[in-house]
Amino acid sequence: MQVEFIGIAHTSDYSETNALAGPVVQPDYLYRLAFVHEQSGFDRVLVAHSSSSPDGFTVADQVLTATETLGVLLAHRPGFVAPTIAARKFATIDAFHPGRIALHVITGGDDGDQARDGDFSDKPARYRRTDEFLDIVEREWSSAERFDYEGEFYKVKDAWSALRPAGGHLPVYFGGASEDAVRVGGRHADVYAFWGEPLDGIRERIAQVQASAQAAGRTIDRFSVSLRPIAADTESAAWERAHEILERTRERAAEYVGKRDTSQAEGSRRLLRYAAEGELHDKRLWTALSKATGAAGNSTALVGSYEQVAESLLDYVAAGASTLLIRGYDPLADAAAYANLIRLVHDTVGDDITGYRASVAA
Repeated sequence: MQVEFIGIAHTSDYSETNALAGPVVQPDYLYRLAFVHEQSGFDRVLVAHSSSSPDGFTVADQVLTATETLGVLLAHRPGFVAPTIAARKFATIDAFHPGRIALHVITGGDDGDQARDGDFSDKPARYRRTDEFLDIVEREWSSAERFDYEGEFYKVKDAWSALRPAGGHLPVYFGGASEDAVRVGGRHADVYAFWGEPLDGIRERIAQVQASAQAAGRTIDRFSVSLRPIAADTESAAWERAHEILERTRERAAEYVGKRDTSQAEGSRRLLRYAAEGELHDKRLWTALSKATGAAGNSTALVGSYEQVAESLLDYVAAGASTLLIRGYDPLADAAAYANLIRLVHDTVGDDITGYRASVAA
């Protein structure tokens, strides 16, 4: 198994440093961005979700239609689409683009963002609902027989789908740092996703998730780490760019800092704790951007030359990551430049992650 690389699909050119210019959906930009990711060697791109985002199913289909091999990791927030319908929507995309769609479950850590779409349940209830949602989705994908389900949040009778993905399953990625997230993710995840914490934090999180999966009678051996590499030909050039990005981020901070309540998100709290401990962790994990943004999402950076950043990415692989979600602050240019990182990592690990980890341990 090779290391999997995931990028980001935006429908327009914006980021923490780039103000939106023009409409939110700019098809030509999305197609260019998808093409560049495919050419750079990415396996998938993430189609993210929020209460103000364009419809993810439509965006995912556009990306898949515009490319030949690139996959999509489609973020989906349970609670707004009935699980039987969501399962069929994913299975329908898979029927048109076999093997190229995966589900990323994000339960929602911000009450305010949930309320904007009409959901006023609290966070523990949302995770109980996600658990039921995935129970039903998995049955809808796998069951050739009609089935009933009755839970706290969902009740279906005589459910059955005329289309099911090959093998009766699509990959389920799962994110969340709270105890409830770990419990539910341990029951359902194929890949458990973390934000870019220091290596010891990632090892701690992996152990927590594996213990949860074991308690549920399962094993999880695939883990994703999300990072924001800032790489250049030399270390000094990378740090110069990093400080420029930090300054641009601070200039635009009023546009997004505080718009999301990160106090409810354990993942954000963890990143802010690391930022309070120091700006630099391990070899080159930089937390200044987490602090500047209130850790409102994936915000820790690896700063250095391409060779140095690749070395740090390999440290995460050695620690247990099999997927690296990397995205930049200038999405199109960075997606092209990250081809260097992807090549360096693949050249080192090859097709055998387990063998690579064993060689590092020895």
